[in-house]
Amino acid sequence: MAFRKRKPGHVFLTIVFALFLIFLYGPTLTIAILSLQGPEGGLTFPMNGVSLHWYGELFEKQQVGDFGGSLSRSLLLGFAVMVCTVVFALLAGLAYRRHFRGSNVIFYLTLVSLILPSILISLGIGIMFDRLGLAPFWYSSAFGAHLTWTLPFGLLIMFAVFNRFNKAYEAAAIDMGASPWQSFSQVVLPLILPSLIGVGLLGFTLSYDEFARTLMTAGSFNTLPLEIYGMTTNVTTPVLYALGTFTTLFSFALIVTCLLLMRLFKQRKPALKAASANAEVTGA
Repeated sequence: MAFRKRKPGHVFLTIVFALFLIFLYGPTLTIAILSLQGPEGGLTFPMNGVSLHWYGELFEKQQVGDFGGSLSRSLLLGFAVMVCTVVFALLAGLAYRRHFRGSNVIFYLTLVSLILPSILISLGIGIMFDRLGLAPFWYSSAFGAHLTWTLPFGLLIMFAVFNRFNKAYEAAAIDMGASPWQSFSQVVLPLILPSLIGVGLLGFTLSYDEFARTLMTAGSFNTLPLEIYGMTTNVTTPVLYALGTFTTLFSFALIVTCLLLMRLFKQRKPALKAASANAEVTGA
């Protein structure tokens, strides 16, 4: 059996890649291990027993911090931002399929929020809502601040998707007598649905983990990133590690779920393309 000869530097690059993975995931793995401390365990090694005790304490009433409340606020805010990001990005992507007056100005104004410092955007939105007398509605200001972060990414993704989209599929549907709405809902939407799921996942995770744009807009209602940051100087038990591990596992579970959905919808693409091809042949 012939073995392919390794290129020079293969071993060195393999070691570098392994070190990179350790650097990237080592801290997360360390926190996950320390979260399994026994009831008398501390925040550092060596571990004092192994148990799930701190996970049981996670949603119990704490002397410092509000895990349940901050988690529910982050989830609510994240899902609201996700829905609006998907809807607005889709509508903008459809609008930009045709050139219209002022399109370039609107596009570059949308991207400005990616250039400005996040803390300044958070401060500006917080002051604006306070002057308008809307300060008690923390979710409104935080929601607006998060959209300035998620929408530009959603728009860029949808622009790329529609730039690669084959308009022949729509033309074939119209030739078969479909209305514009039927062409969109039964042809275009199923084909771009995996990309929309990706936009939604990106919007949720960006909002769920956002700290700087929430700092000046959340007021006294902490989201999970703010709660974790505030508790790093107060909590002296591994329950903080349990919280970090829980949120990481939740994020991975969400990503895996979205990937499965994307794979499911991608399996429908060949059938749609075959139907469009048959329609083109019939029309010809």
